[in-house]
Amino acid sequence: MDDLLQRLHAGLPAEALITDPDVTASYGNDMASFCAAGTPAVVVLPRTVEQVRHVMRTATALRVPVVPQGARTGLSGAANASDGCIVLSLTKMDRILEISPVDRIAVVEPGVVNAVLSRAVGEHGLYYPPDPSSWEMCTIGGNIGTASGGLCCVKYGVTAEYVLGLKVVLADGRLLSTGRRTAKGVAGYDLTRLFVGSEGSLGIVVEAVLALRPQPPAPLVLAAEFPSAATACDAVCAIMERGHTPSLLEIMDRTTVRAVNKLANMGLPETTEALLLAAFDTAEPAGDLAAVGALCEAAGASEVVPADTAAESELLLKARRMSLTALETVKSATMIDDVCVPRSKLGAMIDGTAAIAEKYDLTIGVCAHAGDGNTHPVVCFDHLDPDESRRARESFDEIMALGLELGGTITGEHGVGVLKKEWLARELGPVSLELQRGIKQTFDPLGILNPGKLF
Repeated sequence: MDDLLQRLHAGLPAEALITDPDVTASYGNDMASFCAAGTPAVVVLPRTVEQVRHVMRTATALRVPVVPQGARTGLSGAANASDGCIVLSLTKMDRILEISPVDRIAVVEPGVVNAVLSRAVGEHGLYYPPDPSSWEMCTIGGNIGTASGGLCCVKYGVTAEYVLGLKVVLADGRLLSTGRRTAKGVAGYDLTRLFVGSEGSLGIVVEAVLALRPQPPAPLVLAAEFPSAATACDAVCAIMERGHTPSLLEIMDRTTVRAVNKLANMGLPETTEALLLAAFDTAEPAGDLAAVGALCEAAGASEVVPADTAAESELLLKARRMSLTALETVKSATMIDDVCVPRSKLGAMIDGTAAIAEKYDLTIGVCAHAGDGNTHPVVCFDHLDPDESRRARESFDEIMALGLELGGTITGEHGVGVLKKEWLARELGPVSLELQRGIKQTFDPLGILNPGKLF
């Protein structure tokens, strides 16, 4: 320990090191339940690339594990500390280095908060689409590490589609540049995509070149009430089959709607079994909303209400963004799942989750990025009740099993971390797992980068 601190001090300012055990303990974990976390030896908050390189050279020399962290808003335990590790918190590397309206790119450090970047590029008439529900807190580095999605993925895609290039500090301290600044580029293997979603297990992202789009008009939102999740999902299928391209297509089940109302008095219709939100950010969205509204009515919607103004639309979007926070108030703890299925199986996924909730006598609210089939079943339970905690964990596993049975994946945007290691092996199969472990060995031969995650 003394040797580790002495070597770190040699290349870092005193304020970049935290050794107080009461403080370092606060960096032990992200927001996931049922994920083991260890006690870090030290927390380092670098401000420069060279400081990160010094940390990794030191860690390699002493064979000390390093756990990279952003804002720790993750939901899979991917940022959880291991015993005796260096926690490398990148939140102080928070500069927007460049915004280019001509090239439509931004160059940023990993600690830049998603919403801060979005507002900054908006001043130039540009748009960074990936918008996780935690966008006011989560960092770009964390978004890259977990390949985050968001509410607008149905039209604009996920984080991976906007990362053009990276600077990455490797396990031994070497600095790697990947990708490009250009609109096109196919030189060599796509190492940039390899790092996106790698959860800090291959290297430390210290800079990112991000693609931007022109700022679209403010969206108008339609809310449709349905007597069942199945009919709401029928409407989703009809909307996509007819070729519509909403900027947002989201479902909130009855449990979620009631939780949001209780938390914030939003005035959402509590009589509904499923509330579907559809948004369009086209130049003339009224026609799109009318067409989608007709499809909702044909699918069995009991009421369809298009917003008249951007302010009304923003209120509905705020309600959806609050869903996970609201469900966290139902019981003392939550497990937030992240199962993505083909759109055609969305109804079966939501109905199957309801059956699992009944089987285990638990409250499980579901909100979903319906347009891309990404469901977020939220298991609410009393963490002080051992039996209820056991049932919560078993229900969580059944939900993931259901997703795989329906042709889906165990995670659409939250990552694997600690929480889903066992399930990753089931989804990938032995051949893929062997190859992925080989990639990890190539980049991190000593196994010091975020050990115990993914595999």
